[in-house]
Amino acid sequence: MTAEETLPFADWLRLREPADAAARAEDLVDAVRGRLAGDTPTVIHDLGSGTGSMSRWLAARLPGPQHWVLHDRDADLLARAAEGMRGVTAADGAPVTVHTRCGDLTRLTAADLADGYLVTASALLDMLTAHEVDRVVAACVGRPALFAISVTGRVRFTPADPLDEAVEAAFNDHQRRTVEGRRLLGPDAVAATAAAFARHGVDVRERPSPWRLGPEQADLVAEWFRGWLGAACEQRPDLAEPTQAYARRRLAEAAAGRLTVIVEHTDLLAGG
Repeated sequence: MTAEETLPFADWLRLREPADAAARAEDLVDAVRGRLAGDTPTVIHDLGSGTGSMSRWLAARLPGPQHWVLHDRDADLLARAAEGMRGVTAADGAPVTVHTRCGDLTRLTAADLADGYLVTASALLDMLTAHEVDRVVAACVGRPALFAISVTGRVRFTPADPLDEAVEAAFNDHQRRTVEGRRLLGPDAVAATAAAFARHGVDVRERPSPWRLGPEQADLVAEWFRGWLGAACEQRPDLAEPTQAYARRRLAEAAAGRLTVIVEHTDLLAGG
């Protein structure tokens, strides 16, 4: 594969799932765990479920019977997520059930989430606009909301390279690009989300949740790097030629197990 060639989205989600699981902030889960056990199933809404990595990870860490409502605009991903929840049980062995809702999650209202005790999402906020974040936050108010793995824009390589900084800046500009009239928040999403909750009088806790990728995750390092560099070059075409040797060098280092990368994220718990 070249730097520009990347996996199909569902395969990418599957590849990154272990890194997401290792990175999420467990202490934010502790803040809601003790209030869940009971005889009546706890309803949890997962926004932008993708292939269901967040629901699989969190359901097994929470006690008591649970009913998960998975929201996504992609029906195929939702089908994969529901299938992936088969056999998942709660931390104490209680049953976990699931159903799916296909649609635009930025159009959800408080009424759509009214039966939920908890709202969750993973790797979602940076793909929204400020207006969309405001809508999602307004829908969530009144129950805890746990948003995990939101990019911050900061990346650290070992060994470092002189081109790292320029590519990082171009990638972050790409994350903030305008798509069909929508200006994405990218690495500004966590701050925008915290501010939106604050306007509703809701306290927010933030925790770092970095990917720490080394030789054991060489495939993920290479795939992430291809997407990272490809987005940077899309944003700044003038980088395409100067980064050709850089791409070959970085991919060779990853394949040889000589490259480690810290990709920084933030987890956020509102109202917990």
